[in-house]
Amino acid sequence: MTAIPVPDGALIVSVSGIRGIVGQGLTAEKALAFASALGSHLSGGAVALSRDGRPSGAMLRHAVHAGFLQTGCTVHDLGIVSTPTCGLAIRRLCARGGMQITASHNPAEWNGLKLFSSHGAVLTAAEGKIVKERFDAGSFANVAWDRLGTVLPCTTASDWHRDRVLELVDVAAIRKRGFSVFLDANGGAGGPLGRSLLEALGCRVTVEGGDADGRFRHAPEPLADNLASVLPCVSLARADLGLVLDPDADRLAIIDETGRYIGEELTLALAVSLRLRQQPGPVVINMSTSRLIEDLASSFGVPCERSAVGEANVVEKMQATGAVIGGEGNGGVIDPRVGLVRDPFIGMALVLELLACTGKKLSDLVADLPAYHIVKDKHTVSAARLPQVNAALAKHWPDARASHLDGLRLDWPDRWVHVRGSNTEPIVRVIAEARTAAEAQQLCGQVGATISAS
Repeated sequence: MTAIPVPDGALIVSVSGIRGIVGQGLTAEKALAFASALGSHLSGGAVALSRDGRPSGAMLRHAVHAGFLQTGCTVHDLGIVSTPTCGLAIRRLCARGGMQITASHNPAEWNGLKLFSSHGAVLTAAEGKIVKERFDAGSFANVAWDRLGTVLPCTTASDWHRDRVLELVDVAAIRKRGFSVFLDANGGAGGPLGRSLLEALGCRVTVEGGDADGRFRHAPEPLADNLASVLPCVSLARADLGLVLDPDADRLAIIDETGRYIGEELTLALAVSLRLRQQPGPVVINMSTSRLIEDLASSFGVPCERSAVGEANVVEKMQATGAVIGGEGNGGVIDPRVGLVRDPFIGMALVLELLACTGKKLSDLVADLPAYHIVKDKHTVSAARLPQVNAALAKHWPDARASHLDGLRLDWPDRWVHVRGSNTEPIVRVIAEARTAAEAQQLCGQVGATISAS
């Protein structure tokens, strides 16, 4: 789910879960009902429950407990942990599903519920639709008093996660380099695990906002504009790199040793570069992710497949193709050896191993990569007009290779543009990539002009 403007008091309900402003759209009653819907869908059984550090999570946790318990679920309560930790724990516990209480990168007044399957992945659209329909209808399979569920505390999930990551990288090589790392956890759920993992890798760690208290020091989405106060800290700390997490720790942004924002698109590129050195194999990305990943896959002689936008779609494609790694250009690295969720912790470890095995500085590694520029835009367009808009765009660029997998994507050898309708707003999102920012901006501008004229 993505952060979107909604009227005061509104609740965003989708196949991925629910999200809203606490006390307005999102209440204890809504959380109880959604947990009841998921518990009913899972027919009771074991579930994992976790939350990020937002103070409102404590209230929602009790409501979710009640919804799960009244549908006969055994709740393994993980406490405050990252979203990918919840996914890993579901598989470790052989649970039927799970839930993370989080609003991801939304502002502090927001919270939400994110749903997982028994695979430890976000529910597929088909499964999520069933849960949503139960929620909308208020149709819950509540059990009798003598079949109510129970709550079992689980305090070791983050340790499981750390240890699994350590099994998958060359710890000795990373420790030998003795990296200095600046970690900005921003009061999110990933601070304790991030520190623990980096210290286990022999890093000297400077942590900002490392307590998972939900008190954001800056706007929570890890974009360059939100990190103006963080960027100088990396060079001041004489760190080899800076790592930035979002509140539920399923996204990773990177800062180089000079304090330059490397961003989220390159997080996946660096992780893919190391993973393919370990084991060449298929890679999966979504339709709006940088072509850089395709270039890297090609250099290793492996296929790079694209899915529709959305973590669940990427995971489904990864499973179908036997991908060794995948992800999204928002800093989301998905390594199926750890779990089927965007995971910044394996991302951190892969980047550190890449630095260790090449002996290069991060800025030099980035300079070696093909240079692309992405520009993003949006336009108000009703769903009814989308077919007309797409037809006009395809006609405008007859020389482009067109894909209709997710909206309309037009490809040329040196650039592309992706136009897709929002699932929650009467808008289309336009993402363009080219060798220069001016070329990408020009593509977006031409799309806008075509939309206005159609």
